Amino acid sequence: MTLSPAFRPSARHLALGDAFYDPVAPADFPRTDIRYRNGRWAARVGLGSLDDAEWARHFGRFSPLPGSLPRPVALRYHGHQFGSYNPDLGDGRGFLFAQMHDLRDGRLLDLGTKGSGTTPWSRSGDGRLTLNGGLREVLATALLEAQGVNTSKSFSLIETGEDLERGDEPSPTRSAVLVRLSHSHIRIGSFQRLRYLEQGDDILRLLDHAVETYRPEARRPTSAATAVAFLEGVARDVARTGAQWMAAGLVHGVLNTDNINVTGESFDYGPWRFLPTYDPGFTAAYFDHAGRYAYGRQPTVLLWNLTRLAECLLDVAPQAELEATLGGFAPAFRAAFVAETLRRLGLRPAADPEADKRLVEMFWTFLEASGAPFEQAVFDHRGGRLSAGRAARSPNAEFYAGEAYGVLREALDAAEPDGGAGLDHPYFSRAEPCTLLHPEVEAILEAVNRADDWGPFRAKLDAIDAMRVAYGS
Repeated sequence: MTLSPAFRPSARHLALGDAFYDPVAPADFPRTDIRYRNGRWAARVGLGSLDDAEWARHFGRFSPLPGSLPRPVALRYHGHQFGSYNPDLGDGRGFLFAQMHDLRDGRLLDLGTKGSGTTPWSRSGDGRLTLNGGLREVLATALLEAQGVNTSKSFSLIETGEDLERGDEPSPTRSAVLVRLSHSHIRIGSFQRLRYLEQGDDILRLLDHAVETYRPEARRPTSAATAVAFLEGVARDVARTGAQWMAAGLVHGVLNTDNINVTGESFDYGPWRFLPTYDPGFTAAYFDHAGRYAYGRQPTVLLWNLTRLAECLLDVAPQAELEATLGGFAPAFRAAFVAETLRRLGLRPAADPEADKRLVEMFWTFLEASGAPFEQAVFDHRGGRLSAGRAARSPNAEFYAGEAYGVLREALDAAEPDGGAGLDHPYFSRAEPCTLLHPEVEAILEAVNRADDWGPFRAKLDAIDAMRVAYGS
């Protein structure tokens, strides 16, 4: 086996004990055709030297990685789905396959699966993933990473040779197994399950594990103080990730409590969409009839989910302190939203924070009033005063007129470009930015499904990677 000697495996999650997971066996797939492997992140965790046969054996057959988990485990959790509590959740078509450390910063990372077979939590499901679903997640995570969002990484996608029946796409449809690289799979729903089952000792055990493993800075002399500091850290990071979604124009689509983890990292992309134009009511999931998870409601939903986490800590810490900690979410989100908008626009923070707030408000007001294409408008104005020529030459130029735009233009011209804005990269000499709007994604999937043509998929990934380099992500 050609593992890098730098590979640092772990089986840290097993320290929690078997009350938190169930050992499972992966499905035995007819085929293992590698469709995507993330070479950059494989190298970063010491797995870049695997050849294709070894890659398929580990990420299609799930042969254990030396020194990590001896067999996969399906994690136990509950959660609120579209506001309704579901005690029958858990890893139903995935499992935790392995853990290892990031060779750059030492973080503990998980390799978790999607579509790897049935588990005790599958209910009536087949435990499989459609190839379309896997391709969509690869594309989403690639673009979000390129834009600097704190997201999981799609690590591997292998087509598995089964025909699946689904009610939301033409069937039979092709099958795949996805492996995601993520900084923790401990969810708000992991705590909710223990509260529902009235397992107070296990809440303390999970809290202690999460603090020691992911948030050592939250350790305090007492469990109560530790719980409050832990909630504060989770809320701060969730606020930042939510602000990044908003600045990226992402609608996650399914912000259930089992899709929010304790590191604040964004993961599990199903019916996501990117905004064509600014629209607070824009939804991603066709089944989100009430718009619960619409673009503009995402910050409110995140706070609602964090409140569910706080409820799980009520027997550990005083309610007043937990509530006070949640009170910090809104200002943390607002500050992060300003910072993330400036980052996307390639601008340095001003000496006067109020000036930054005014500029950001003007930019978003312009987006709403003008109806300009979202990502194009961000692209056209990156670099502040250095963007004037690009904006004038833009296919969007018709939107950049009038008194409201003139006021915004003056504010952009007065702002200081960030030295790391990457404007000298060829990406910014293009007329249009890289996007992943719904029609583009559908065209990529159609090429694969109708003609087994992988060219558009690979071309889009190449374009996204150019964007990532240009943005310095």
